[in-house]
Amino acid sequence: MRNVGFLSRAFWIGAAIVVFESPAVAQDNAQAAKGPRLATLDERGLMLQSPDGGVKFHLGGRLHVDFGTGDSSLVSGEFPEHVDFRRVWIEPKLTIYDDLILNLQYDFSSNTTRVNNLLASYKGFSPFTVTVGNFKEPFSLDVLTSNNDIMFMERSLAAAFASGPAGRNTGAAVGTHGDNWTLAAGIFGGNINHSVDGVGLEGTVRATYAPILNAHEVLHFGISGNYHSLSDNVGASFSTTPESFLFDTALVSTGAIDDAEAIGRLGLEFAWAHGPFRVQAEYIAAEVDRETNPNAFFQGGYLQGGWVINGDAAPYVLQADTATEVGIFKRVQPGKDQRLSHGGSGVFEAVARYSAIDLTSHDIRGGFQQDLTIGLNWYPEPNARFMANYIHAWADPSASSLGGDDGDADIFQLRMQIAF
Repeated sequence: MRNVGFLSRAFWIGAAIVVFESPAVAQDNAQAAKGPRLATLDERGLMLQSPDGGVKFHLGGRLHVDFGTGDSSLVSGEFPEHVDFRRVWIEPKLTIYDDLILNLQYDFSSNTTRVNNLLASYKGFSPFTVTVGNFKEPFSLDVLTSNNDIMFMERSLAAAFASGPAGRNTGAAVGTHGDNWTLAAGIFGGNINHSVDGVGLEGTVRATYAPILNAHEVLHFGISGNYHSLSDNVGASFSTTPESFLFDTALVSTGAIDDAEAIGRLGLEFAWAHGPFRVQAEYIAAEVDRETNPNAFFQGGYLQGGWVINGDAAPYVLQADTATEVGIFKRVQPGKDQRLSHGGSGVFEAVARYSAIDLTSHDIRGGFQQDLTIGLNWYPEPNARFMANYIHAWADPSASSLGGDDGDADIFQLRMQIAF
């Protein structure tokens, strides 16, 4: 397992203590609510605030631990670890009179992408939000949805088309929203963990519209576009593993596209939620402009559904701390009486997804892959989740045997998640 460091272990030991709020803590909170509280430690994390409440500091985080096994007819040694930390994040946030938000997301478990968000957002021009720093570009409902809130342990195969690690790059964006719509646009360079400059510039825009939006039903449509003008000698590539973190071998890959000059992306979104049910789908296309060869065209998409067996589907939000993470779904929330700490059994959600990606175009034989995933999520508390996913993946040809026979993989994974 990766070494996540003493400080992160100490932080998460403390966090685990307050996951399930005890009656004594609840009583103390009720008593303290009678007067101003400058410091609070509860299931939402650590909160400090000024006497007038205008300046607030919140220390949150997330812990995702994965357990998994499986086998594949394509590769051997595909599980270097059967237990590993997927994420060990610490997330300090400073809010100044509700207008200025400073946020950092730091991952102790990653060797390559330790800084996720490093941003400043200004909301004083309501309904506009301006965000600068390293954060998510406004592209794809699946990618913009927090990894705390996605239905499955990993995003779909089509997320391979996201620009930057987990869709994040360094730049500036402006977002706004109405009663049932959102619009966000930004200009970005590279990722802060690698190279902010020298990789070219890209512009990204996303719009969403929800003709039906009420407490019981949501109908969502979205469209996003991205154009990335590449610097000389940067190149391009796309690849993906099955929808598993522990299975670390890519089954399909374009390899390096050295004569790439630019990448254009188009994403289409659909979602419908009614009571306990939710259906969501996306299609993403990417075209690589090439200097010496015909332009390459790749595509992917998914269709997924969820049924909250003893509750309601996840809530839908039109605004957020950043300019871009809007028009998305949050995670399922157990009611007060359903919480384990209040004598309930939590909330259960059954999910299923089909996704596919095609990385073959002209001379590029990247392969075609499909994944079928089924899963069960248990939400015992608002900030805790336990997940089980079974993934069947099949690809032709594979990255390890381009032009060869097809093959498949079967993967079973579990996750323990704590988030504040």
